[in-house]
Amino acid sequence: MEPAMTEHDKTARLGAVYKAESSEDVARVYDSWAEKYDADMSLAGYRHPAISLAILARHVPKGAAPVLDAGAGTGLIGEWLAIAGYGEVDALDISAGMLGVAARKGVYRNLHQAALGTRLPFADDHFAAIVSAGVFTTGHVGVEGLDDLLRICAPGGTIVVTVKDVLWQQSFRARIEELQAAGVCSLIDDTGPYVSMPGEEGTTPSRCIALRVN
Repeated sequence: MEPAMTEHDKTARLGAVYKAESSEDVARVYDSWAEKYDADMSLAGYRHPAISLAILARHVPKGAAPVLDAGAGTGLIGEWLAIAGYGEVDALDISAGMLGVAARKGVYRNLHQAALGTRLPFADDHFAAIVSAGVFTTGHVGVEGLDDLLRICAPGGTIVVTVKDVLWQQSFRARIEELQAAGVCSLIDDTGPYVSMPGEEGTTPSRCIALRVN
């Protein structure tokens, strides 16, 4: 029987994620963490999946399809999307290990391994809605990852993303303002800052926003 992961182990993995300098580093950390991830994040009081689902359900009708879980990880949101009535959901993640755990849950239509910030393997205007929780953060993906999500979301569709507040202040807010001025999308919801992991000391705030694609 494997020993339980200690608080030090969990904190070390979180630290390694945030300090990652490349997509390969991110994938490597998550591959090694995959089997313990759900339990660890539950202990940390991880809020992004629940808040993202609430915002999605506020703006996206039950049964809208298809939906993309971008940065699906082990499928935390995928399980809840299925329960909430979104039955055609694809998973996208950079980590094969995390996708392997997600596959065992049986809630995704298809699983795709790719990194946000690159051109994703989907046609233009493909998804009715996209949700991305915990991806736009330190050591992961910056505002550059937003453009391809806008490309693959259908006009009238909704994109729900969580954003580390430091990224919001540095670049995200200005980029959203540019996109709105250009008529690309509209900001339709913004939770304002909240702590995503109350169980982790020193966690900096994030926010969850929703965009309507024009």
